[in-house]
Amino acid sequence: MLTRAHTLPKIILSLLCFCGVAPIQVINTVVVAQGVSLYTPYTKISVPPGESIDYSVDVINNTGSIRNAEIAVVGLPTGWSYDLKSGGWTVEQVAVLPKEKKNLSFNVHVPYQVDKGTYRFQVVAKGMGQLPLTVVVAEQGTFKSEFNTDQANMEGAANSTFTFNSTLRNPSAEEQVYGLRAQVPQGWNVLFRANGKQVSSVNVGPNQTQNVTIELDPPDHLGAGKYKIPVVASTSGLSSNLDLEVVITGSYNLEFTTPSGRLSAAITAGSSRKVEMLVKNTGSAPLKNVEMKASAPVDWTVQFEPSKIDVIAPGQHAQVFATINASSKAIAGDYMVNMEAKTAEKSVAASFRMAVRTPLLWGWLGILIILGALGSVYYLFRKYGRR
Repeated sequence: MLTRAHTLPKIILSLLCFCGVAPIQVINTVVVAQGVSLYTPYTKISVPPGESIDYSVDVINNTGSIRNAEIAVVGLPTGWSYDLKSGGWTVEQVAVLPKEKKNLSFNVHVPYQVDKGTYRFQVVAKGMGQLPLTVVVAEQGTFKSEFNTDQANMEGAANSTFTFNSTLRNPSAEEQVYGLRAQVPQGWNVLFRANGKQVSSVNVGPNQTQNVTIELDPPDHLGAGKYKIPVVASTSGLSSNLDLEVVITGSYNLEFTTPSGRLSAAITAGSSRKVEMLVKNTGSAPLKNVEMKASAPVDWTVQFEPSKIDVIAPGQHAQVFATINASSKAIAGDYMVNMEAKTAEKSVAASFRMAVRTPLLWGWLGILIILGALGSVYYLFRKYGRR
């Protein structure tokens, strides 16, 4: 009975076609309709770039016999990819029992770099049925995330740390883990910070942004010049570059010492001592407007000659004389005189130890007092000792 039910319409259609009443193509359409059909509930959807679409496709056998359906995807746009699985296996052909269906998991990967528009393709059971699908990409896509900074160029000394504040945006519809790296010259150090912590990667939610702080620390004695630092934030499918520039004006460093390196001297209370000092430029940039300052004990004074140096070239030094005046009330002992050489970029201190001695006059006076006391004792002994 089932065979007659399927055969009779074919005979009637054949007679109609023979008589010219119906076109021959109608026969094939009815055969397909009564063979294998494909079904999914969502045949037209809208997604952002980079989305993965999961279709549940039923292969339905409308016949009274087992059908082996060869499954294929036709018309998928260039750059798109898909997975077609059933029971956890990748399949190309499925066998379906009469009047039953077999479910397929059909996953389509929309690339990040895709034009905005409407895309059409089909899942087909070759020679048996087809399932037209439409995907609308809602916005223009790109492989590049948005990695930006308001200040991409900084200038300073080699012994400075350059801090760049950047923003990383994930344009995809899924959370992404971005690895962070910077191509720095040898001797440089780079640190990435997010949410106050040092990191090497950051998690960014779909269509979300993450603030990333980039710290660049060049070698202290790096020569002057411009240095390009490419920074990359990347995932398995997304990447973005941020080009930073550091302009090194030179390093600022100086020493403040004596020609011998000795930072101590002796002085008599109430007197002065002239000390030769050297201000050395050990950096790679000129030192300008070097000022001399000092802090000394109460009633002490320190005067510099000169008190200010206009410029010291790299590798050169300048001679400075410091005249230290000790208080007349100072008692014997060690006193610290702190001297400082300072520029707008760098300063260095030198702690000078001054050993105070009492004046010679007070020494002789002490001796005379002692001798007088001894003489008085001797006189008293001679005068009253026999009584």
